[in-house]
Amino acid sequence: MILHVSILLCLVPVSTKNTIFDSNMFFILSKILAFLFSPITWILALIALSLFLRKPKLKKRFLIAALATGLFFTNPFIAKEFMRMWEPEPSSVYSIQKEYDAVIVLGGGIVTTDAQNQTLTFRHNPDRIMQALWLYKNDKAAKILISGGSGSMQYPDMLESVLLRDFLIDIGMPAEDILIDSLSNNTRENAVNTAKILNDSIPGGEFLLITSASHMRRSIGCFRQVNLNVDPFPVDLTAGDRSWYWMNLLMPKTEALDIWDELLHEIIGYLTYRMVGYI
Repeated sequence: MILHVSILLCLVPVSTKNTIFDSNMFFILSKILAFLFSPITWILALIALSLFLRKPKLKKRFLIAALATGLFFTNPFIAKEFMRMWEPEPSSVYSIQKEYDAVIVLGGGIVTTDAQNQTLTFRHNPDRIMQALWLYKNDKAAKILISGGSGSMQYPDMLESVLLRDFLIDIGMPAEDILIDSLSNNTRENAVNTAKILNDSIPGGEFLLITSASHMRRSIGCFRQVNLNVDPFPVDLTAGDRSWYWMNLLMPKTEALDIWDELLHEIIGYLTYRMVGYI
């Protein structure tokens, strides 16, 4: 796995290593890695190879390998156990005993909108913004900073932080208590742009960082790399409570593939960021 990442990174011009990739190049690289390190890609590749091989023994071996790989990666218990080793311990809003100057919310497909009827739709990870709103309403945070641009190659003008800011204003939150970074399309840019905003507006402040638990390792590393002192507040845990129910132990489920995709995406992202000096 690390070897494959290293090979791909060698394709990047030397002058960009240990500094900052071109944003578009880094974005495309992340999509390529997401495809290459998806279990469904491996399963389909094994099936495809078995179809093209002429020797019956090899064909049979690749089919068995595809079946075994599929059974392993569609087992929800196994997927959640691996994710449990990666995710940090959950935080509780009730454990916070002080008011932060700002809570930082990282985007990541939280909302989208239908341009035709202007309907806002919450998608992935809405726990991020909801927990931040609870903290603000209960005087645990003076402001909310939302960091997130488009993150989409198909809809580059759909800015997540702007959509979330407008939502918060619509439900009654004062506009002056909302800060946004609408330029960031990856975690490194989240950290760099957020640090600029907060160092200018709230120098020396105390900040709380909210993102999904699976994303927290990479996020906290990026923010500390740019010398912004933040406390982690992981939300939206994937592993959850351990279940010994027989269907969870034995029954294949497609949700397990999603968990593996998320886990491998974060591990590869973390390793890549370390290699280029973002963490």
